[in-house]
Amino acid sequence: MTHVTETAHPLVHGRRSAALATACVRGGVAAGLGLGALAVLVTAGWISSPYPDSGPGGALHLAAGLWLLAHGVDLVRTDTLSGLPAPLGIVPMLLAVLPVWLVHRAVRDTLDVADGSDRRPPSASGAVCAVAGGYLLVAAAVVVYSESGPLPAELLGAGLWLPAVVVGAAGTGVWTAFGRPLPEQPQTAAALRAAGLGLVTLLGGGAVVAAVSLAWHAGEAQAAYAGLAGEWSGRAAVLLLVLALLPNMAVWGAAYGLGPGFTLGTGAFATPLGLAGDPAAPPFPLLAALPDDGRGGWIHWAAAAAPLAAVLLQGGRVGRSARTWTARDTALTALGTAWVCGAVVAVLSAAAGGPLGTARLSAFGPVWWQTGSATVLWGACVGVPVALGVRAWGRRIPRAKPLPAEASAAPVQAVAAARTESEARPAPAAGLVPPPAPSTPDGPEGEKAQPKTPPKAPAGRTAGAKAAVAAPGFDDDPPYDAYDPYGDSAFEPYDYLPAAWEPGAPPLPPPAPSAD
Repeated sequence: MTHVTETAHPLVHGRRSAALATACVRGGVAAGLGLGALAVLVTAGWISSPYPDSGPGGALHLAAGLWLLAHGVDLVRTDTLSGLPAPLGIVPMLLAVLPVWLVHRAVRDTLDVADGSDRRPPSASGAVCAVAGGYLLVAAAVVVYSESGPLPAELLGAGLWLPAVVVGAAGTGVWTAFGRPLPEQPQTAAALRAAGLGLVTLLGGGAVVAAVSLAWHAGEAQAAYAGLAGEWSGRAAVLLLVLALLPNMAVWGAAYGLGPGFTLGTGAFATPLGLAGDPAAPPFPLLAALPDDGRGGWIHWAAAAAPLAAVLLQGGRVGRSARTWTARDTALTALGTAWVCGAVVAVLSAAAGGPLGTARLSAFGPVWWQTGSATVLWGACVGVPVALGVRAWGRRIPRAKPLPAEASAAPVQAVAAARTESEARPAPAAGLVPPPAPSTPDGPEGEKAQPKTPPKAPAGRTAGAKAAVAAPGFDDDPPYDAYDPYGDSAFEPYDYLPAAWEPGAPPLPPPAPSAD
């Protein structure tokens, strides 16, 4: 047994090492797939352009810069008109879906052992470290390559955002591989579910706000789209960029409805109350949806319906789950839901905004801490009272409907009649067996028992029975002495007789007296 154990340890260790190596390769492949997809897209646009400004190297540098920008890394534009480098920090959020999904899938496949192979999967932390390590090795090479192009990466941002995005996507892969479990504590699980519902509603409402505003300014958006590029290849590139920025517009619309709005350059703010300052918005189709100058009217204040609907839904979800909780636990759960939503909205706002240049364009988009704080305030001021109200409504005791007079009098009269008949019938003497049921004159065979019509009960007896039924704790079934031992409505009259006696037989003799 000792020899088997000693030889099994190197085998297990070797399988785990092989699994970690495979996970590292998966991470590198995931990075290569995302980079290759963008490289093919950019190269196709460069080939179709009638006036390419650079060679294939410029297209590959542009693809590398876009891939880093999708991970939240700020880029630096060196070919500006002024000659001064200008930062570019707005992430096309639809473009970020591809690398996040590739890392997520790599970790999920590493921990999935349903393929029937004899490999031993690594632990969750080992899978995350291995996949992230392989991915970041490729990312480091891309950062070095981008330094020689027109869009080099900011090294500080690359060292911060690249690992954060990769590890976060790997964590979601681990969660999916283990069946997407939720915490066992019911309050925490309910808060997470309600936060997800509130976030989806808030972002959907923000998308509706942005779409309505863009449709309202459709003429300006079309003019800006036509002025950016004349040939079809340039218009296709602008259209792809517009599609990649649509999730950003949803976040901007949500920030506008929450109240803080967004910045349009240093010193310019757009809120439902109006547009303050001098905006420095470049000509772009999506930016044509910005509100007009002046004070905001009711149509601008209607954007607050998006966060209002979100907090109503999330508060109602918490209240429905809190019917058996105390009011304190319900309020704390609703408040925790507001904090979770505020944290996620702050992260999304930081990704949806950023610098577009220097000086006035150094601040552009939602301010993360303002939108996060506004989300928490909406949840605390509206979501908590809604959760408490829904909980109180769910804990109410419904009143029983009163029965009609005819339905309630029928069982009372039946009980009273049965009790009267049982009292009028003489009880059998002790030690004697009751005679069999009477038969019809036609003969003992094949006869049927004649139905008996119970006599009417006296008025006093009926009133007493009705009072007994109305008394609390009275059972609906009639008492034992109300059953007719000779009838066929309650039980067979032969159940309590000795087994030797049969119907039609002569009565059994009384038992012999005892010696005592």
